[in-house]
Amino acid sequence: MRAKSKPRRVELGKYIVADPEVCHGKPTFKGTRIMVWQVFEHLALGEPLESFPRHFPGRVSLAAAREALQLGKQLFARNGDTWERAVACLE
Repeated sequence: MRAKSKPRRVELGKYIVADPEVCHGKPTFKGTRIMVWQVFEHLALGEPLESFPRHFPGRVSLAAAREALQLGKQLFARNGDTWERAVACLE
């Protein structure tokens, strides 16, 4: 019988990581507990991307916020067969 391997940290980019030991594995900016979804929340509220790092001085750079957008773009650009499940989670 094979032992279950422990979930490991995944480097999602230069500035973003998913670590099961930090924020339940949700993507965060490296070295912080600032979750990537917060970028999208601020954009949805009409805030310019350039303003996002001001909320976290010295902790999240504009380059990191741009990387979050790029990763989001890649996620939605993929051909996926899981969209119905994703929509069900929103309901």
